[in-house]
Amino acid sequence: MKKIVVLTGAGVSAESGINTFRDADGLWEGHDVMEVATPEGFQKNPELVLHFYNERRKQLFNVLPNAAHKALARLEEHFDVDVITQNVDDLHERAGSSNVIHLHGELLKARCSYNPNKIIDWKADMKIGDLSEDGRQLRPHIVWFGEEVPLLEKAANITKAAQILIIIGTSMQVYPAASLIHYANKDTPIYFIDPKPNISPTYVDRLTIIRASAALGVPQLVVDLINKKR
Repeated sequence: MKKIVVLTGAGVSAESGINTFRDADGLWEGHDVMEVATPEGFQKNPELVLHFYNERRKQLFNVLPNAAHKALARLEEHFDVDVITQNVDDLHERAGSSNVIHLHGELLKARCSYNPNKIIDWKADMKIGDLSEDGRQLRPHIVWFGEEVPLLEKAANITKAAQILIIIGTSMQVYPAASLIHYANKDTPIYFIDPKPNISPTYVDRLTIIRASAALGVPQLVVDLINKKR
């Protein structure tokens, strides 16, 4: 089957009711991102950081996948699909997508503060005193500002194999995730879905822009791709 790689950002989950990671004023849910999304913030005020992610986790339990998530899952009936997302929610999985890489971590997982490879499933509130198996404080399994993106190399290799690349709901301005487009083969068609698209004209010769929200644009594209395949 033809290989499709999908890069998704906050715009996909926004229509399910999950606020974007970072507002224009640099705040996330009213907090300075440096306070709640950096190792230094966690070291300075771990209670605040744990509470912040506890609230994000609770929010996740009250939202559902939208039409964009569901349409991407349907693609798997006709194509070999990998989803590479910057989102930390599990809405792609809940919609039925099988192969999902979370570049920036996952809300429903925790990890040891001292060993990033010790990762466990976690759905409850996290508090001071919740320890990993080696006795260290647990922290959210989120890639914070200033930290390496462990799955970037894997994501890059997957993108290299794309025969079709779809980009949805991301500004393509946040690195290193934005660099993934450069790994696609020079002949790979690119579809970019966003109500306010912002993408380099370098790709204009193979770029199709769909000026629409994810919930409207993704189902439209999925139908078109399936019909072209027949």
